[in-house]
Amino acid sequence: MHVLLVEDDRQVGDFIVGELRDAGHTCTYSRDGVEGLHAAGNASFDVMVIDRMMPRMDGLGLINALRAAGVNTPVLVLSALGDVDDRVQGLQCGADDYLVKPFAIAELLARLEVLHRRVKVPAADEQTKLSVGDLSMDLLRQHVQRDGTEINLQPREYKLLEYLMRHAGQVVTRAMLLEHVWGYHFDPQTNVIDVHVSRLRQKIDKDFEQPLLSTVRGAGYRLGAAADD
Repeated sequence: MHVLLVEDDRQVGDFIVGELRDAGHTCTYSRDGVEGLHAAGNASFDVMVIDRMMPRMDGLGLINALRAAGVNTPVLVLSALGDVDDRVQGLQCGADDYLVKPFAIAELLARLEVLHRRVKVPAADEQTKLSVGDLSMDLLRQHVQRDGTEINLQPREYKLLEYLMRHAGQVVTRAMLLEHVWGYHFDPQTNVIDVHVSRLRQKIDKDFEQPLLSTVRGAGYRLGAAADD
């Protein structure tokens, strides 16, 4: 993997860089958000590790700037802020994972591997377009349209919709979404799924006559059936 590390604590940054390189990865190290934004615009990375509290531009500001610029590289946030609200805020701003300091380097490496596995080049015979009714997704261009209207999604919303479209007509549980969209094998007891589903529903259903995303009470969610909530 080629990793972009943005961390203002030199001791922590040097430690992570050393561990990444010992594990066989390439690492570019930036020491604040502005420097990180410049690095992200001048090279391609497989994953990014971004500290939350930094001078000049904090981690969440950096992620917002990256997403606004169309950079969809997976991001793991490092932070000493570990409350539920802090983690939810990080995920909602466009991060893909959130790791609280102090952390075990083995866990950091494992989480980066998971994020990296999610981004892959499709094989020649792999499906590159999905459709459910008049809703379509181009996996190569990462474009979503409904009835010819382009729908702009945040990276996490895109991953959520892709998973739902791949399981169209099926009931998808919270546990399935946590594992396959967020990479968690446990429930962190937050409302992050509900928030993202609500935002996704606003974008793909609000201005259209036939709703596609439904809540199956007590079970989960289903794409491709009339909403029952």
